[in-house]
Amino acid sequence: MRPIQKSNKLAEVCYEIRGPVPEKARQMEEEGHKITKLNIGNLAVFGFDPPDEIVQDMKINLSNAAGYTDSKGMFAPRKAVMHYTQGKNIAGVTIDDIYLGNGASELIVMSMNALLNNGDEVLVPAPDYPLWTAAVSLSGGTPVHYVCDEQQEWYPDIEDMRRKITANTRAIVVINPNNPTGALYPVELLLQIIELARQHDLIIYADEIYDKVLYDGAEHVSIASLADDILFVTFNGLSKNYRACGYRSGWMVVSGEKSHAKDYIEGLNMLASMRLCANAPGQFAIQTALGGYQSIHDLVGPGGRLLKQRDLAYKLLTEIPGVTCVKPKAALYMFPRLDPKIYPIADDQQFAYELLAETKVLIVQGSGFNWIAPDHFRVVFLPNSDDMVEAFGRMAKFMESYRKRHGASF
Repeated sequence: MRPIQKSNKLAEVCYEIRGPVPEKARQMEEEGHKITKLNIGNLAVFGFDPPDEIVQDMKINLSNAAGYTDSKGMFAPRKAVMHYTQGKNIAGVTIDDIYLGNGASELIVMSMNALLNNGDEVLVPAPDYPLWTAAVSLSGGTPVHYVCDEQQEWYPDIEDMRRKITANTRAIVVINPNNPTGALYPVELLLQIIELARQHDLIIYADEIYDKVLYDGAEHVSIASLADDILFVTFNGLSKNYRACGYRSGWMVVSGEKSHAKDYIEGLNMLASMRLCANAPGQFAIQTALGGYQSIHDLVGPGGRLLKQRDLAYKLLTEIPGVTCVKPKAALYMFPRLDPKIYPIADDQQFAYELLAETKVLIVQGSGFNWIAPDHFRVVFLPNSDDMVEAFGRMAKFMESYRKRHGASF
C-alpha cells in the first residue's frame, strides 16, 4: 500500500515540549522509572491547585454547561474580561472585541489562520514559545525570528527586529512576560516595538498569559495600553495565573485601530463560528477567577512558594560549573546557558536524551524554542524544594561526567 504521509505544512513545525524526548520519558515511566519532569508548566501535577471558589462555581454551573454557547463566548465571562482589560488600561474594548477559547492556544492558531496568506511573514521572538512559530507555519505564513539578547535581560533586539521587516511582514509577536526566559519588558522597550509597528503598518500580537506571575515587586504593562493607532490582539487565560491548565479557558482581545481591520475581524468571527464555541464549563470559571481573591500574589510574593522555588532553582543551577542564567522576573521557567567551551554540544536534543537516560530528569533543549545555538535548555521550577534539590543534584553530577567525557576543563 502507498504510505500515508503527513501534511507538508508540518515540515517546519516542532513542539519539543511534548516531542521525542518526552516520548522517551513516557516509555521509561512505563518501564517503572520515576521521571522528574522539568519540561512543562503543568502546575496541577506539582500541587498548585486552582482557587476553591473557581472549582465550586464550575461544579454549581455544570448542569447549565451542556449546550452550545455564543460562538465568541458567554456574556458574563466576556464582560469580566472587558473589565479586566479596563484595569490594564487597554482603551476602547467592547464585548464584541472579546473571544473566549479552549485556552489561549486555540485562539493563537485562529488569529494566524484568519490573517495569513502564503508568503506572508510574522516576526516571532527567538527563543519563542514554539506554538507561535507552528501557528504561523500551519497558516501558510513564514515565521521570521528576531533575536532576544541574553546580555540585555533577554530583551528583544530592536535593531534586529527592524532589519527583518520586509514588504511581506504582517505582524510582530510579543511574548511578555516571556516564556521561556522569564523576562519582563519595560515600557520604553514596548514603545519602541509599537513605533516599529506604526512605521510599517503591522499588527502586534501580545501573549500575556503570565501577566500576574511576577517576582520582586515587578509590574506588568500591557503593550496594548500604550497606543490606540495600531491594531493589537492580546491573549490571556486561566492556565497559569489561576493554575487551571486543564480547564482550557482563555481569551483574545482585539483593540486599538479596528476600523481598518473589519475584514480581518470578520475572518475571526467566521473561525469562531466554525468551531461552534469554547467549552462551557471553562467559561463559567472566568468571571469568578477575575473577580475573586488573587491568590497568585501569595505564591509569588515574599515567602510564597513560587518565589522560594525560583530562588532555589536559580541557586542550584548557577552553582554548576559553566552554567549561567538570567534570573527570571516573571513566569515559571529558566533558560540557562551552557558554556560551549566547557560543554561542546553539537546536538542539544541528544544532550537532553543523555541527561534523561542517566538522571531521569526531563528538560527541553533550547532548539525546541527556536533558539539559534545548541547551548541552552529550559526548566520549570515547579517541583517542591526537596525534589528540586534531588533533581538538580543529579543534573550537576551528569554535567561533571559530561565535562570529563568530552575533555573539557574548568
